[in-house]
Amino acid sequence: MYQEKLKELGIKLVQPPKPAGSYIPTTRAGNLLFVSGQIPMQMDESDSNYKKVAYTGKVSSNNIEDAKKSAKICAINILSQIQASLGDLDKIQNIVKISGFVNSEPEFYQHPTVINAASDLLVEILGEKARHSRIAVGVSSLPLDSMTEIDAVIQVKN
Repeated sequence: MYQEKLKELGIKLVQPPKPAGSYIPTTRAGNLLFVSGQIPMQMDESDSNYKKVAYTGKVSSNNIEDAKKSAKICAINILSQIQASLGDLDKIQNIVKISGFVNSEPEFYQHPTVINAASDLLVEILGEKARHSRIAVGVSSLPLDSMTEIDAVIQVKN
């Protein structure tokens, strides 16, 4: 079911990015799956490895559209991590919460607008089960100078 929606949107879930530090990409506690923070890593088509942060730098009113694209890639990487962990997106009962971080200039206050791009994409793909609680905050820096980072808590079907 979700594969059709992904295909319609031109999104292909591939092997997710490997952790860049001393952590695991997902961990499960009971029926909750915790997805570590995902940055906008994109696969290098020439060798099928993640080598590139697609959107870097500080977010301001001048580049908010790029920041929204960055947040969408984070959401896609979250779905890739879920699929890798559970084997199938159909095992999602609902998305409980996402936490969105925006690497922003001090005078930028539109953090929710940036993270809305990820929230809206998740709902577009998964429907009502993707409606979630959320935070969207501005930070002074993010790993690898990425524009955004998003983590997630997922309730898994028994």
